[in-house]
Amino acid sequence: MGQVKYVFVTGGVTSSLGKGIISASLGKLLVARGLRVTIQKFDPYINIDPGTLNPYEHGECYVTEDGAETDLDLGHYERFLAANTSQKNNVTTGRIYNNVITKEREGVYLGKTVQVIPHITDEIKRSFLALGQNGDYDVIITEIGGSVGDIESLPFIEAIRQTKWDLGHENCIVIHLTLIPYLKAVGELKTKPTQHSVKKLLESGIQPDILVCRSERPINNDIKKKLALFCNVPIHSVISSIDARTIYDVPLLMRKEKLDERVLELSNIPIGEEPGLENWKEFLGRLKNPTKEVNIALVGKYVELHDAYKSIAESFIHAGAKNECKVNVSWVSSESLITENVEELLGGHDGVLIAPGFGERGIEGKIAASKYVREHKIPFFGICLGLQVAVIEFGRNVLGYKNAASTEINPKTKDPIIDLMETQKKITKKGGTMRLGAYPCKLKKRTKVYELYKTEDITERHRHRYEFNNDYLERFESKGMIAVGINPDSNLVEIMELKDHPWFVGTQFHPELKSRVIEPHPLFVGFIKAAIDYASEKEKD
Repeated sequence: MGQVKYVFVTGGVTSSLGKGIISASLGKLLVARGLRVTIQKFDPYINIDPGTLNPYEHGECYVTEDGAETDLDLGHYERFLAANTSQKNNVTTGRIYNNVITKEREGVYLGKTVQVIPHITDEIKRSFLALGQNGDYDVIITEIGGSVGDIESLPFIEAIRQTKWDLGHENCIVIHLTLIPYLKAVGELKTKPTQHSVKKLLESGIQPDILVCRSERPINNDIKKKLALFCNVPIHSVISSIDARTIYDVPLLMRKEKLDERVLELSNIPIGEEPGLENWKEFLGRLKNPTKEVNIALVGKYVELHDAYKSIAESFIHAGAKNECKVNVSWVSSESLITENVEELLGGHDGVLIAPGFGERGIEGKIAASKYVREHKIPFFGICLGLQVAVIEFGRNVLGYKNAASTEINPKTKDPIIDLMETQKKITKKGGTMRLGAYPCKLKKRTKVYELYKTEDITERHRHRYEFNNDYLERFESKGMIAVGINPDSNLVEIMELKDHPWFVGTQFHPELKSRVIEPHPLFVGFIKAAIDYASEKEKD
């Protein structure tokens, strides 16, 4: 297509309005029109990446194929676009400053005084444009974290202004997402917060090209006219984004509002035919018209913030739609689980997923949950730490290793069934040093997992330091806990499956990171199918 087109998505009034979903939805519409699109996220915090952040601080840490620890919005980008992102798709203030300081130490600036302008803004602009250097994309959408007016966002906003000046209006578009609050006492939608937000942008030298207005009620034409007049935006560039039943409705709602057409017009790209969204609509039809229903318990230590397990929650939605099943998720705190109440908290469910995590807090609750579902033949899915607690429980209660533990929790245990990987033992720095990204795995035939993947060779994404200790593998397999997936290069155990159980699978990797709207992950599809079968049998009994 020639010149890459850049679309910047900023936010105003308040955070958490859904810039990531708007960005992903626009990307979906443009991809459906045949354009090559990627999306990147720029976060204003000073951490190099979210890998060292507590999930309560920032939600889940999403891991890409190339091992980047990134913002959870990259999960939305990948799920909507059905395309992989990379290290370049998530940049923080910390990374920008780290790059600039490294260059200063190397003498790159030839004795100049290093300043926010031009050095920091130049580094931001270089990062803005990095994905467009090789001609792989027609459109690059860039979401800016935070809200306009935040002090930490100012260098990013200035860099957008400069980029727009450098590239020209046809090649650089700004979409500003704001909130139109409804005041119940007076029965009105109020536009003043949006006016002030746009004023803040104008003070920074940026005139937004498109306004996307989030609201819980429909925005009528009079309100659009008012916003157009006071914000200096054409009325057909004022887009209503009403609260949706599901985030997967948003691409269709944005298509109805012609957001994609406005971007194409402003970018001087031919509009062409209607975007092909048939598969998306079919998915929504199955999602909204389930024929079955199951109850799944998600056992984790961060359950108060559901975004801590965002990709798992979305994978349940994808797999549920595939099975034409509504998946009701109960969020069970592993700290609240003990042997005495495990039946009360888990007994009414059709499946139990034990979630990933780090550290000692809640570990015994997860072990109690694993024992309960193993003994009661309830479908079980363990992810990362979920696998590790399952084998610890099996080691203690089936194999008789009463001191079985992970050396992460008990470094002096006599039975380190889970142990620190050899490659991790000399590592002291925390950020970006785990076993990260995609690794190969070879599956054993005639197993439940193989029947789901329908191939021997797979790749999955990892984020961990501790691994099953192969010194115990022969004993485990003699009692029916089989390593059905092995890394062919390191011989590390990737998947365990329990024989003589309807569905008991644990993975060291994170399958939720590769589930897509149109292509749900096979392990989640299999888990939900097992839960449906369990519920059906329970009903018969």
